[in-house]
Amino acid sequence: MTLREAVAMAMEQNPDVIVARLDSQKARAQITIAHDPFTPKVFAGSGAAWTYGFPSSIDGNAPSIMQAKTVMSIFDRPQSYLVAQATEAARGSQTDIVIRQDEAAYRVASLYLDAEQASRSLAAVQRELENLSRVKDLVETRVNEGRELPIEAKKANLNLMRARLTSEGLASDLQNAETALALALGFNANDTVRPSAEDRVALEEPPSEDASIAKALADSRELRKLESTLQIKTLEIKGFQAERLPKINLVAQYSLLAKYNNFQQYFQKFSRNNVELGASFEIPVLAGRAGRAYAAQSEAEAAKIRTEVNRTRNRITSDLRRAYQDLRHADTSREVARADLDLAREQLSIDLAQYDEGRTPLARVEASRATENEKWLAYYDTQHTAELARLNVLRQTGTLVAALN
Repeated sequence: MTLREAVAMAMEQNPDVIVARLDSQKARAQITIAHDPFTPKVFAGSGAAWTYGFPSSIDGNAPSIMQAKTVMSIFDRPQSYLVAQATEAARGSQTDIVIRQDEAAYRVASLYLDAEQASRSLAAVQRELENLSRVKDLVETRVNEGRELPIEAKKANLNLMRARLTSEGLASDLQNAETALALALGFNANDTVRPSAEDRVALEEPPSEDASIAKALADSRELRKLESTLQIKTLEIKGFQAERLPKINLVAQYSLLAKYNNFQQYFQKFSRNNVELGASFEIPVLAGRAGRAYAAQSEAEAAKIRTEVNRTRNRITSDLRRAYQDLRHADTSREVARADLDLAREQLSIDLAQYDEGRTPLARVEASRATENEKWLAYYDTQHTAELARLNVLRQTGTLVAALN
């Protein structure tokens, strides 16, 4: 896959993103649950029982052939605040999805670069192995001819063994990076995702550090999530305080009565069809102190969230400044590694020219080639570090997904 394809797939099927979407569905369903008391519900039923004396059922109503009731809250301020809390939680869950998508994009991009770096380094080490193998053969020949000390052959063999060990480590790193990339994209552990060869445009970080900090603070989804949580706590406090307000419920009932339940003996006028429609009022006289205690707990939690908001703002500023410092250091290290590589390549050109003139042995030329490959490895490492540092800056500013696309 290309980097853009991998990031696009991660934002759709990364496991953490999928879990966040499911949590969002659950939060949206909670709105319906919280709003349920304000939705009219109708219950109908019938039964049979023997009565003696005054006709009444277990719940105190007159025995009826069929009875229908409607239940609905008309005014319930605490429940209204619960609906508002559920709505705010659902909105916050959408922010969670975006946060998980940003994290998935950063992780996939990092793993992609890790796999790309391991692949380039492995190719360079394999070239170095070929050169060191030829150096080992040439040095052994010179030792057998008495033109070199035996210790030189041991040094050449040790260098070859070290290069083989490095090659094995890079091959393992490549396999692990491709497997981790597959898992981050929602594939199985037996799958691998390999970076495709592409001429990718280099990522560009925001030009101004101070402007980036201001933008990161203004657009931080983490701060938005904390503000949403704070809003939920504020609504929770209002809900506990509203427990002392009256509640109004709809009262509606229909009953179909029978003629053979001794109603005529107790009532001068009898009607089989009975309808009741109105409202019931519930006024708390002594609501207790639990509501105040719950409100006090929520106020303490809200204060903690405000403290967390301030700490998060300071952390974002500090982390972004550190990310820019790391990026500048990584770019400088890459420039140094590039200069070192250019010097090694120039030295190899000189050795090749002298070899053509018969002034330098072939063993020295092969050793220069091995040195050049080592410099390539060092340059690849610094380039990889610089790319990761640039990714981190883009992640901190919240512009990573846009830059990758």
